[in-house]
Amino acid sequence: MKKTLLFAIVLLFSAFSHAQNQSFEVKITGKGKPVILIPGYSCSGDVWNETVEHLKKNYELHVITIAGFGGVKPIENDEILKTVRNEIISYVKVKNLKKPMLIGHSLGAFMTLWIQSTEPDLFGKSICVDGLPFISAIGKPETTAESLKNNPQYNKEATIANFKAIPSENYVKNNTKAMMYQVSDSIHAKQIAEWSFKSDRTTLGSTIIEMSTTDLRQEIAKIKVPILVLASLWGNKEASEKEYGTQYALLKNKTIKVANAKHFIMYDTPEWFYNEIDLFLNSKS
Repeated sequence: MKKTLLFAIVLLFSAFSHAQNQSFEVKITGKGKPVILIPGYSCSGDVWNETVEHLKKNYELHVITIAGFGGVKPIENDEILKTVRNEIISYVKVKNLKKPMLIGHSLGAFMTLWIQSTEPDLFGKSICVDGLPFISAIGKPETTAESLKNNPQYNKEATIANFKAIPSENYVKNNTKAMMYQVSDSIHAKQIAEWSFKSDRTTLGSTIIEMSTTDLRQEIAKIKVPILVLASLWGNKEASEKEYGTQYALLKNKTIKVANAKHFIMYDTPEWFYNEIDLFLNSKS
C-alpha cells in the first residue's frame, strides 16, 4: 500500500514538474481552437490584449510572456530562446493541444518559425507579424551565422554589459522616443518602453544576440502548414516585399502582405490586422 501511494506521488510530482515552464508564463483566455500568442522582444504578453479581445469568442488563447521580459522572473540560461522553443513544444504536448496555431510578433514571429520548423507536424497554420528568419541578414543576404562568430558587435557578454550600463533614470522617457520609430502613437510607445524597463538586462542582452546569431532561412523549408507573414512598411511596399520575399524564399506555403504601418502592426492598423488574421484563421487551408 505504501509503495503504491509513493509511486502515485512520484507520478503526480513528475507530471506537475513537466507542466511547469520556467522559461515563460502563460495566461489562457477564451474557448475554441487553441492559439498560442508570442510577444516580441522585451514585451509582456499584454501586447496582445486587444487581439485577445477580438479573438476570445472563437479561440482558446494561450498568451505567452517570456521569462525576463516585462517584469516576469528571468531564468539563468545560456540559450534562453532555445529553451523557450523547447518548453512551448513540451507545453503543447503536456496540455494535449490539437494542432494549435501560433501568432508571433517580431521576436515572437522568429520563435514561431523556430517552433514550427522543429516540430512541423505538431502545430497548425500560423501568423508571423513583422518578424524574420534571420534578422542579421537584413539587406545583406550573404550573411551567415558562422560569419558573425568573431564579430565584436555580436559578443553576448559585451552586449549584456552594455544593457546593464544603461542608467535607470530617464530610461522610459528616452526609450519612448526610440519606440516612436516602431509605433505611431506615444501611448503605446510609452507602454513598450515601460515593459523594456521592467525587463531583466541580462535577458535583453542574451536574447538579442541569440536571435541575431540564429539563422532559420534554411530551416523554414521544413514547415508544412500555411504561414501568413504580415510585414511593416520599409520605406515603400516594394522594398518590404523584396526583403521578406528574400528571407522567406524557402518557406513553401506562405502568403506575404504588407501593412501601411510601423513595426507594431496590430497597434498601427488594427482593423486591417484583424481582418487579415480573421480571413487566414477562418480559411480551410
